[in-house]
Amino acid sequence: VSVWDLLHSKYIPEENRKELLELYQAGELTLEQVKTVVSTIVTKAEAASAEQSTKVSSPGAESTVAEAEHTH
Repeated sequence: VSVWDLLHSKYIPEENRKELLELYQAGELTLEQVKTVVSTIVTKAEAASAEQSTKVSSPGAESTVAEAEHTH
């Protein structure tokens, strides 16, 4: 997937997209920096989405993890 596609995906809010593009056009961010920021946002959004679906699909999983942490 291209950076352009990710930048215009559901993962990047319009406000963030505009800010990134303005900074890039002003020469304050390189293309590599834009790629890094976009990748980070998408990775965090995917992780949050996966975590949310795990909580929804198995509500007891969180308490099991908490109990396991408590015993260590």
